Amino acid sequence: MSDAIDLSQKLSTFTDHWSPRTVAQFNAHDVMVVKVQGEFVWHKHDDTDDFFLVLKGVLDLELRDRTVTLTPGQMYIVPKGVEHRPVAREEVHLLLIEPTGTPNTGDAATAAPRKVV
Repeated sequence: MSDAIDLSQKLSTFTDHWSPRTVAQFNAHDVMVVKVQGEFVWHKHDDTDDFFLVLKGVLDLELRDRTVTLTPGQMYIVPKGVEHRPVAREEVHLLLIEPTGTPNTGDAATAAPRKVV
């Protein structure tokens, strides 16, 4: 990598929600930014934890037994196998880190295609 990555600039290149964009890769992991709004589907990842870092906005991570609310600068890692649903009442910008190729719904058949910016 020869230049710094400006996450705000990367986020400014798209407007769609729930469609992560890969901005870098390290150790077989994708570093992604995504804009979210509304409710995502209940899902789980059987083989990997799910990392969320809020850059802008407020995100509720609904778990079956509680809700974890994140504000800018806060992160949460959903353990593998734990069912969860991200909810954003207004647009939220996130940084995600996942093993390369991990489907965002936990199921390749319903996952959003991975894009690079």
